[in-house]
Amino acid sequence: MEFKHIPVMLNEVIDGLNIKKDGIYIDCTIGGGGHSSEIAKSLDSNGHLYGFDRDENAVKASSERLSNFSNVTIIRANFKEAKEILEKQLIFKVDGILIDLGVSSHQIDEGERGFSFVHNGRLDMRMDRRQKLTAYDIVNKYSRDELKRIFYEYGEEEFTKPIVENILKSRANKPIETTFELKEIIENSMPKKVVFSRGGASKKVFQALRIEVNGELEGLKETISNFIDMLNPNGRIAILTFHSLEDRIVKTIFKEKATDCICPPKTPICICGHKAEGKLVNRKPILASKEELEINSRSSCAKLRVFEKI
Repeated sequence: MEFKHIPVMLNEVIDGLNIKKDGIYIDCTIGGGGHSSEIAKSLDSNGHLYGFDRDENAVKASSERLSNFSNVTIIRANFKEAKEILEKQLIFKVDGILIDLGVSSHQIDEGERGFSFVHNGRLDMRMDRRQKLTAYDIVNKYSRDELKRIFYEYGEEEFTKPIVENILKSRANKPIETTFELKEIIENSMPKKVVFSRGGASKKVFQALRIEVNGELEGLKETISNFIDMLNPNGRIAILTFHSLEDRIVKTIFKEKATDCICPPKTPICICGHKAEGKLVNRKPILASKEELEINSRSSCAKLRVFEKI
């Protein structure tokens, strides 16, 4: 299946990175290479782009798309390993970093990957298919309390209790194997008016499962902090988020890194000694334009935040 993906807020991302021709850049989730191709075009022979992705199909697609650029290196790995990998190559400082935390259109549209309740396929949801844990394992083997925790915390699903109880009842008879089987259980656990009004009643549960399978929020704050440490003066990090949990983490750490004193408000004098490491390029998140929303509906929930090192 062809790897198709429309890069979200392409122009806004490129503007946000404020690319230097001879700079060193990282695209943490290179996907189909949409953002990366524009970054690479902006670099001269002294500049370099390092792209990371743990999805084998993404690495193949981006490698083919960017094959004409001699200043691009693509590595199959989780972006949370990027700092360690680059340091082994004696790359300690960079001028810009992009993290696109969204799921690619390819992953959603390829039914066998099990990411979407729109396409039927085995419950999988692994971004890196070398790992063992799948959505099937979680749905069929996790305890009642573990399922509740995931759906509440990662999906913020208000119908968690009936959904979990119906999952337990169903898997007692036979394993829940496909996305459509799980979708049916979820929808049967909600009032019909909610199913019809949501425009995707299973979205929150599927999101929660995907986050758990891929450990998307684990160590995210620490990773972002490490990336900020890697930035040269005036270097920028741009992060695209697609749900409130991610955005909350990004917003919090950017605000902290852009603030001198982080003592409690009623502390008479500063005792923390904290110094700002940079500034917020945009105080409010950048959203997709009306024009983009018309051609790429998946950009509707995207938020872009940019931080600049001082």
